Amino acid sequence: MVLCDVCGQALPSEAAARRHLQRSSPGRRQPRCPLCAAAATGCDELRRHMGTAHPEPGPPGCRRPGAPPECPFCGEAAGRELEEHVRARHGHLLGAPGADTGNGEQLYECPMCSLTCTNIQILEEHVDLHLEEHNFSEGGNIRDLELAQQLQTEEDEWQRSEEEKREREEFKKLQRQYGLDNSGGFKQQFLKNMEREVDRGRMQPFEYHKRKADMMESLASGIDDGKTKTSGVIEALCKYYQNENKDVRRVWLSAGVDHFHSSLGDRGWGCGYRNFQMLLSSLLQNSFYNDCLRDTTLIPSIPKLQSMIEDAWREGFDPHGASHFNNRLHGSKAWIGACEIYSLLTSLRIKCQIIDFHKPTGPMGTHPRLFEWILHYYSKDNEGGAKVVCTSKPPIYLQHQGHSRTVVGIEEKKNKSLCLLLFDPGCSSQQMQKLLKQNCDGTGLKLLRKFVGSLKEKQYQIVAVDGVLSLEEKVARCQASQVLTAEKIP
Repeated sequence: MVLCDVCGQALPSEAAARRHLQRSSPGRRQPRCPLCAAAATGCDELRRHMGTAHPEPGPPGCRRPGAPPECPFCGEAAGRELEEHVRARHGHLLGAPGADTGNGEQLYECPMCSLTCTNIQILEEHVDLHLEEHNFSEGGNIRDLELAQQLQTEEDEWQRSEEEKREREEFKKLQRQYGLDNSGGFKQQFLKNMEREVDRGRMQPFEYHKRKADMMESLASGIDDGKTKTSGVIEALCKYYQNENKDVRRVWLSAGVDHFHSSLGDRGWGCGYRNFQMLLSSLLQNSFYNDCLRDTTLIPSIPKLQSMIEDAWREGFDPHGASHFNNRLHGSKAWIGACEIYSLLTSLRIKCQIIDFHKPTGPMGTHPRLFEWILHYYSKDNEGGAKVVCTSKPPIYLQHQGHSRTVVGIEEKKNKSLCLLLFDPGCSSQQMQKLLKQNCDGTGLKLLRKFVGSLKEKQYQIVAVDGVLSLEEKVARCQASQVLTAEKIP
């Protein structure tokens, strides 16, 4: 079988192929392009026409940019004289636009190269090819680059917009979390939560009005109403340990401390203030601090404590920390931490220090150095063989990310392991009062006990009280707090 080079017809032999080609020779009907119906004088010219006017598809711009257009019949570069070249060299192939071919077919002329064909759809596709080649060869690359740059710019702007939106949402979330969203403070939250309790049937209207009146009186006087206070726990613990002989080798307890838990007005944000109330309750029971606290004989309410911290800022303590709160705490639900506790205590001439356990010092993210430091704090002035040591040491303020508690003692087990005793503002009065029962079997101590493996936050800070400051020492510490630093361990 032999294939015709022109039309692709399969022929049985070479002789048949020659006869087939002879039928397309001059004197017979001229061969026409199968794509655009252009007439050719012979097969060779038809092949050249198809190779130039209808080349195989290739990547855009495969022809050298700026090269003169080629004749679609003979492939010769004709430049601007393409139309003149086609009419002079191949005029016999062209017909007048709109003319008849002799067999009733209409001829259509390409407006760009004067090529004629009998099918208007083929002509439209042919002109589209001219336009595509023209656009690419005369600035197509530039337009594509400009489009790509525009798309990239739009994508970058969208990403920046989304990032700014996320940052605003995160900032608002942090403001809400730390009580800096101007949604009110203790009073507003107290009233709102009581109204919710009434709506749910958990509080009678008369109780609502009574508690509101008590709250307003407390705010006016600046004194805590004591409704969340539990006293006598340290004394109950001392009695318990004297009779308990199972696995505790020795125990050191702080001086007397009252427990304060969160109320409807500060639930979710008031732990720092409640822990300060616990620490202050112990200092008020110790005559050594009477001179420092002569103007603070009763436990202040949380709004009053906020005002006292603002007063410390106005004296010049910790200006960097004050700026974090825009120098305002009163009327907000802002969280406080070790720096605010230090500033308030120092402004009252109470000597204290911040110890920063800034990274774990034991396996599995634990902080054994924290436990060792607290053991030394309670035991350094209380050497002896007594099993239960009721010290005169004030409790320790313990802070970590998102919460704070009060250290009121430490156990040393018979296997030499250590266990902290903590007062948590999250524990209710009902839970704490279980420790006051005469028949306490120690199960209630689970609320207080924290072993080394229980404290695995990345960082802990403590504020420990260690005496009284003179006026000169207070001024010096105020100046030093312009850049407040802590002792780091390790």
